[in-house]
Amino acid sequence: MPKHGDPVEYEVGGRTVRVSSPDKVYFPQRGITKRQVVEHYITVGGPLLRAIGERPTTLKRYVDGVEGDWFYAKRVPRGAPSWVDTAEITFPSGRKADEVCPTEPAVFAWAANLGTFDFHPWPVRRPDVDHPDELRIDVDPPDRAGFADAVEVAMVVREVLADAGLTGWPKTSGGRGVHVLVRIRPEWDFVAVRHAVIALGREVERRLPAKATISWWKEERGGRVFLDYNQAARDRTVASAWSVRGTPRATVSTPLTWDLLGEVDADDFDVLTIPAFLKEHGDLHAGMDEEAFGLETALEWYERDLRDHGLGDLPYPPDYPKMPGEPKRVQPSKARPG
Repeated sequence: MPKHGDPVEYEVGGRTVRVSSPDKVYFPQRGITKRQVVEHYITVGGPLLRAIGERPTTLKRYVDGVEGDWFYAKRVPRGAPSWVDTAEITFPSGRKADEVCPTEPAVFAWAANLGTFDFHPWPVRRPDVDHPDELRIDVDPPDRAGFADAVEVAMVVREVLADAGLTGWPKTSGGRGVHVLVRIRPEWDFVAVRHAVIALGREVERRLPAKATISWWKEERGGRVFLDYNQAARDRTVASAWSVRGTPRATVSTPLTWDLLGEVDADDFDVLTIPAFLKEHGDLHAGMDEEAFGLETALEWYERDLRDHGLGDLPYPPDYPKMPGEPKRVQPSKARPG
C-alpha cells in the first residue's frame, strides 16, 4: 500500500478536522493533493457558506482522485460528526432522505477529507425545502463550442433577465459553461420556477437563434449552446460557487461580475489560483442576498407562449416520473406519428 502521509488536523471555525492521507495525489497532471483540496475549502469557507449555507447539499465524491470513479452522496455519510447538520429533502419519486446541510465552514473541510470535490446545493434553504429561493440558468456549450460561446449566450441571458425584472449573477461552471444565479422570493414551487426558466430560455433562443437553444434533445440542438432548463427540476443541481470540479486542471467554479466574465477564461480559475483571486476581489456575489426578486413577468411569458404559440411544458429527465402537462418523453427521430 502506498504511503500518503500521516493524518493532519486543521482548526476550522472552532472545530478540529482530521485529514487522512493528506499527500494522496488527487489531480495527477498537476500534482495537486488531497491536502491542497482541503486547504482550498478552508480558504473559501466564508464565501462558500454564504453561497450554500442552510441548503441541502449533495456531495460529489472522488475518493480515488479525478482519474477514479465518482458518485453523488445524497445522504449524510456514515460517521459524520454531530456538528454536521442535515435537512430532509423529497426526491421526485416521493422518497425522502437526510442530506448534508452546511451551517459552518468546517463542514467543507470535513467533506473534502471524504473525497468531495464539488458541492451540489439544492436551490432552497432548510426552513422551506419545497420553495426555491434561487433561480439558476445553466448555459451549457456543446463539445464543438467553448467558453467564449457560453459567455456570448450568457450576455443575452443577462438582458432577458433584466427585461423580466431580474438581476443575474454569473459564475464559471468550472467547465466550459456559465451559470447565472438569481435570488428570488421563495413563493413558487419547483414546477413554477422551472416554467420560469423555460420562458426565459425561450426568449434567449428567440434573440440568439443561431447560437442558443432550449431543445432537450441533442439531435435538435445543431451544435448550439444549450440552456438546460431541467437543472431547475427538483433534485437537479449545479456545482456551487467555489466548487472544485473533476477536471484535470482542478478548475474551480468562480463567481464573477459581468465585466470580468467577458475578460477571463474558464481555465484561469483553479485550486492554485483561487487564493490570490479571492484576496484581490473578495466574494463578488456577496451582494446577491441584498434583494430577492419575483417571477411574475417570467411566468406571464410562459403563459403567453402557451396561449399564443402553443408552447407548453418540455420533457423532464428520463429518471423522473411522468409529470402533469409534460409532452411525450421520446426523442423526435424515434417518435411514432399520431
